[in-house]
Amino acid sequence: MRAGIYLGEKKVVPGQLPIPEPTHGEALIRVLAGGICGTDMMIYAGKHPRAKAPLALGHEFCGVIEKVAGDSSFQPGERVVIEPTLSCGECEACLAGQTHVCKTLRLIGIDMDGGFAEYAKVPVHRLHRYPGHLSDSLAALTEPLAVAVHTVRRSHVKIGDDVVIIGCGPIGLLVGMVARRSGAGRIIAVDVSPYRIAKAQELGWTVLDARQTDITQEIKSLTGGKGADVVFEVAGTSVTAKQMTEVAKIQGQIVVVSLFKQPPTVDLAAMHFKELSLTTTRCYSRTDFQTAIALMAGDQVNLSGLISHELPLERIAEGFALMENPEEALKIIIRP
Repeated sequence: MRAGIYLGEKKVVPGQLPIPEPTHGEALIRVLAGGICGTDMMIYAGKHPRAKAPLALGHEFCGVIEKVAGDSSFQPGERVVIEPTLSCGECEACLAGQTHVCKTLRLIGIDMDGGFAEYAKVPVHRLHRYPGHLSDSLAALTEPLAVAVHTVRRSHVKIGDDVVIIGCGPIGLLVGMVARRSGAGRIIAVDVSPYRIAKAQELGWTVLDARQTDITQEIKSLTGGKGADVVFEVAGTSVTAKQMTEVAKIQGQIVVVSLFKQPPTVDLAAMHFKELSLTTTRCYSRTDFQTAIALMAGDQVNLSGLISHELPLERIAEGFALMENPEEALKIIIRP
């Protein structure tokens, strides 16, 4: 079968792999669409600690069931989206029902071949049906939307709150959409990319260009001198790690969504004097994943504006090259 294969740093190319054979409890999925995300780009850059070449990337994907090995309520021909997390079921997190923070969590498309291929094999318990009116391209965005659902659920966002989103990549934009659905009042988005700033403006938010304004002073001005009730840090830089403590109000909350490439310096003294709360977040639970599907199925969020390109699998190298430039691409969908 055709596949987009990671061969080493800055090298993802079309290639050939055997069609996987599902064993008991697994299904063979004919892939319809998959999204390139930040984690894929980390692998592409050769900086992911677990992903090893050669590897068919792709953990945000959907498809059609070709066959199922063993008894299951899922049947061939059904369209499904894949929840790519794989937990051990035995550590204290798993035994407490928190499988998304399993001590040895693995992901399809990172620790084993994934969805940038014609076919993928997936444990049946990682499948979710999605409704027929939802396009395959949008269904492929279920995984990042689930990240946003989990993130907002970890926050204290209440009706009418002032919310700051630092970083307007796909996850930042999705977090803002879900926060608005959860009752947030004013959403103030911050970025340095004109392309991503324009995307945030399309959503009707107050948007600040960090290259041209003093973010801390501007947010204080917009909030009557208080600062934001909740700050979502989704940029992952040393600069934004400093800004997040400055723009939060007294007794406000910071939710760190980013996976920082380098350990940041955080002003704990500022947090101490303002009694700030800091929360972290990691991927999603099964309930978050189901909620993401329901939000899209009910047309409660419109994610179509996030898709900047749709490319055939043969052009996967071009897709990864485009993703390196935030002025050209936001979310790229690969179609096998």
